[in-house]
Amino acid sequence: MNLHVINTGNLKLDGGAMFGVVPKVIWNKLYPCDENNLCNWSMRCLLIKTGARKILIDCGIGNKQSEKFFSNYYLNGEDTLEKSLAGCGLTPDDITDVILTHLHFDHAGGAVRWNDDKTEYIPTFKNATYHTSRRQWEWGTNPNNREKASFLKENILPIREKGKLRLIETDAEIFEGVSVRLFDGHTDGQVIPFIRYGNKTIVYMADLMPSATHIPLPYVMSYDTRPLLTLDEKEKFLKEAVEKQFILFFEHDLYRECCTLVETEKGFRMKESLSLADVLKTA
Repeated sequence: MNLHVINTGNLKLDGGAMFGVVPKVIWNKLYPCDENNLCNWSMRCLLIKTGARKILIDCGIGNKQSEKFFSNYYLNGEDTLEKSLAGCGLTPDDITDVILTHLHFDHAGGAVRWNDDKTEYIPTFKNATYHTSRRQWEWGTNPNNREKASFLKENILPIREKGKLRLIETDAEIFEGVSVRLFDGHTDGQVIPFIRYGNKTIVYMADLMPSATHIPLPYVMSYDTRPLLTLDEKEKFLKEAVEKQFILFFEHDLYRECCTLVETEKGFRMKESLSLADVLKTA
């Protein structure tokens, strides 16, 4: 098995929304914002090469939305999905499987693109099967008013229309060395992948904990539909992560790719910040 970071660019989101009830005077010392209260966040995906499979976890925001839409998120950075795949010697056509942790636009937007003459939306990865949970698919295709703006039909429906969709029913090993668990606090049926690499377990955190700053229990996003459930899910996960020495891989943390954990008298905290390359060297 080989693992590769796939950077797809950055976006800016309101710091207050990202840190919920935690006051700005506290979180801004840990994760800085600009004069408009906007924090910069990565859209960091993960490529798994195992046997004949080339599995991509999440795929960024894509490039098919309107200029007005993108202007709301201040996209920045030089990385794109295609450039990062090319850096691994791949094109989108080489991807065999895509795991969508959930269907919010910054995680699933890159799953679908325009065709060449912009008359139809088609899967970006034409040879891939797309995997997400049944709960998330049903939630995203029949969105509540609170999340409706995050679930864009053009990011979602073409996957099913082209026969590329596989729905995950429950926690399971879906590929050798790659298991998933479902979490419901952020959005129903969020898929969190657990990757067994050598003697390590690397967990792709998606929006269960978007950054290392979100490790302390009270740091729960205002975007979460059930924040008290997130709190409970986080606590159970963090206890297990400390006990089993999981490596956390962050999708949105601009400053840290991975970290280890420690439990202190003040609660769960980051122990050591690591790059994925550092983790792989010691696995």
